[in-house]
Amino acid sequence: MAGHFEPLAGGGAAVALDEVEISILRSLAVQLLELVGPGDGHGPDDADPLARLFAEGPSEPPTDPALARLFPDAYGEPGARQDPQERAHAAEFRRYTENDLRARKREDALGVVRSLDSLTVGGDRGAVLRLSPEGCRQWLGALNDLRLAIGTRLEIADEDDSDTLFRLPDEDPRKPMVMAYLWLGGLQETLVEALMP
Repeated sequence: MAGHFEPLAGGGAAVALDEVEISILRSLAVQLLELVGPGDGHGPDDADPLARLFAEGPSEPPTDPALARLFPDAYGEPGARQDPQERAHAAEFRRYTENDLRARKREDALGVVRSLDSLTVGGDRGAVLRLSPEGCRQWLGALNDLRLAIGTRLEIADEDDSDTLFRLPDEDPRKPMVMAYLWLGGLQETLVEALMP
C-alpha cells in the first residue's frame, strides 16, 4: 500500500504515508488554502441560507495565473480574446458561482489537512490514512487543484511538458516542484483506481 491508494471494503480508500509525506501533503494543502483565500463569511452554518444563495462574487477573472486556472472563465476559449458578449456572460456566471466554487475548494483542502492531522504517526513507519467515500471526494478535489496550481506555476500545458520536466537535472530549482507534481498525480491516479467498481 505504500505510496498508493487501495480500496477499502465497504467504500473509501486507504494509503500508507510516512512522516515526510504527511508533512509535504499538509504543507501543500495549507498553501492551497492560502492561494484560494479566506471564506466570504457565508459558511455552512450561516443563519440565512438565502443570503448565501444570492451573495454575489467577483465578476472579473483572477490575475494570478494559478487562480485563473482554478477559476477559469465559463465562456470562450482559455487564453483567447473574448468578444464583449462572451465577456459579459463569463462575468455574470462568475458572479454567481465563484463563491461556492471557492468554498468547495477550501472545504476539500481543509478535509485533507484534517484527515492528515488525525493520523497518529508511529515511529519511522508512518501511518495508514483511511478515507470515507466523502473523504475520497475531498482528496480528489484537492489533489486535482494542487496539480492544476503547480502545473500552472511550472507552465505545464500538456503531458509532453511534464515528461520534459521529469528529466530536469537535480540542481534545477524547479525539480522539487516537478517531483511534487508527479507524486500528486500518482496519488490521484491510484485514488481514482481504488474507487472504481
